[in-house]
Amino acid sequence: MKNTIYPSLWFDSNAKAAATFYCSIFNHSKIINDTPMVVRFEIEGKLIMGLNGGPMFKINPSISLFVTCETEEEIETLWSNLIDGGTIMMALDQYPWSQKYGWVVDKFGMTWQLMLGELPIGRQKIMPCLLFVGHQYGRAEEAIKQYTSIFPNSGINRLEMYHEGEPQQPGKLKFGDFRLQNELFAAMDGFGGHEFQFNEGVSFVVECDTQDEIDAYWTKLTAGGSESQCGWLKDKFGVSWQIVPTILSELMSDPEKAPRVVQAFMKMKKMDIETLLKA
Repeated sequence: MKNTIYPSLWFDSNAKAAATFYCSIFNHSKIINDTPMVVRFEIEGKLIMGLNGGPMFKINPSISLFVTCETEEEIETLWSNLIDGGTIMMALDQYPWSQKYGWVVDKFGMTWQLMLGELPIGRQKIMPCLLFVGHQYGRAEEAIKQYTSIFPNSGINRLEMYHEGEPQQPGKLKFGDFRLQNELFAAMDGFGGHEFQFNEGVSFVVECDTQDEIDAYWTKLTAGGSESQCGWLKDKFGVSWQIVPTILSELMSDPEKAPRVVQAFMKMKKMDIETLLKA
């Protein structure tokens, strides 16, 4: 079983520029693959995929990347780089939950939450954070329990709820963090007049070694959701997933085979490994 699940960011033909920018401001970073369609890169050891998808979808703050910074210098430097050409959602300042925290949309449209804090040894520095707002408000805890029941090597680390006298409704999720295939995620309910919802701008790639894995994830994640094309689906919360075979990146790196593989999976909803291998 392949323990690989990672975020995919939809860009309007500038995935390479975004990946290069992120790799220049974060440590332990590198570009792994660079093709006309896909750029895969690591920042702080976190695998991310950038898609040159065109103008069809736009990233929005429903899914951000949460970064724990261990020093004042680190958070100030990251903030100054990310805010250059971007916009502020919450100013870098002191808040009840952190000595220093800020929420920013960068010049490529990606949303980041930066927080000053201690990073336990072995804990991931960057994790995706899902914000449940609008008609999804109040469903964060339900989603966490759903996802951790589907993926192996998963579990809930913390669920911190709102209580009487706090800004949001008691019982809603203030902050939760959890593991899916040993990768850290966070989620929270966000009350207010936010108009954005989960969309294809940020999705999650799940690499599968076998057709049985693909079939199982597809069945479980589309329950109450919807199927799309090319291995994409939406779950019942509206979050987008790409369920793909591990071998796909190898097939796409073969200049002779890649066009036939693309032709094959463009006709698919759920990915079929045997058909891709024969393409």
